[in-house]
Amino acid sequence: MKNNLASLVIASAMGGAIALGGAHVLNPKTTIQTVQVSTSNQEAQTSAASQLVHNQGTLGRPESFADAADRAMPAVVNITAITQHKAQNEREQRYYKFFGSPGPSKSTGSGVIISDKGYIVTNNHVIKGATKVDITLSDNRKFEAEVMGTDPSTDLAVLKITGKNLPVIELANSDQTRVGEWVLAIGNPFELTSTVTAGIISAKGRDISILNGQYSIESFIQTDAAVNPGNSGGALVNSDGKLIGINTAIYAPSGTYAGYSFAVPINLVKKVMQDLIDHGEVKRAFLGIMIQSVDSDMAKELNLTVTEGVYVSELIEGGAAIKSDLNIGDVITKINGILTSSVPKLQEQIGSRDPGDDIVVTVNRQGKPKDIVVRLKIREE
Repeated sequence: MKNNLASLVIASAMGGAIALGGAHVLNPKTTIQTVQVSTSNQEAQTSAASQLVHNQGTLGRPESFADAADRAMPAVVNITAITQHKAQNEREQRYYKFFGSPGPSKSTGSGVIISDKGYIVTNNHVIKGATKVDITLSDNRKFEAEVMGTDPSTDLAVLKITGKNLPVIELANSDQTRVGEWVLAIGNPFELTSTVTAGIISAKGRDISILNGQYSIESFIQTDAAVNPGNSGGALVNSDGKLIGINTAIYAPSGTYAGYSFAVPINLVKKVMQDLIDHGEVKRAFLGIMIQSVDSDMAKELNLTVTEGVYVSELIEGGAAIKSDLNIGDVITKINGILTSSVPKLQEQIGSRDPGDDIVVTVNRQGKPKDIVVRLKIREE
């Protein structure tokens, strides 16, 4: 498994009878404001400085996360996925006939209401195989949810409930998040509802090789906010209480949180969510290239002038790239001005866009930057 992690576990749903499946706090980038005061007014200067420390805390740390938690918590729901098991073959049918069939299994997780129409985003693994999905809001209202669609390649799913005055979380722009920013993880670990933990963004664009499938997309936001089984599908929010990601996995040699957790960036979530609502499946865009991340060894071997980016090793026949000015040997450094220093970051940028979109691909070609417009295609094309 990549990154030499001893064990990576999806922050899976857990609960009662688990039979067959367990299933800007001110933005640190905001500098302390300069207060213009007269040098002769020492008392006013001292008062203004004290107010800044009170508002922003020590070294940019907020004095309290309460406002952010108050904004986000009502929109984070508890999910109970119930699976009624059926005989899969004749042997099981005979067994169930004589000994009785197993009762339904139950697992729990979290979800986030992202629309006043009742749409909820969660993880695919939270509701996978469920025959019934129950939702409990923070105010204890209960609903039965309809599954609108799932996307195993990003481990996301969209549910829908019907109700009035539903709390809705505000969405942020995950491309604008920075390593070191304060974040909150909100969910229902170990069936402890409405639990909030705090940490910082430890890394972005993290690939942990936990999702299967040729077209899986892993470009997780890594944090040190504590996430445990039951947090799956819950909210990762910024200091303003805005959603920046959906908590999905943990680093867990023991099965519980051991320092790092991983969330799907909200910009990718928005694309998957809208497709599942509109089409019941994801219409994924493709660039049509074979790629690999650039490092110092590759740069030396291929005589490249950059040590970060995504190397284009092949153009796929009939793909979007071959119909553009992209060349084998180009190093992609940006998509629409967003840095793509690795394959996961490039996949995240392409994965959050639609077939037919025109994108600006910035490449390093023989030491010089070049912008190329490419119209993305759907895989079937």
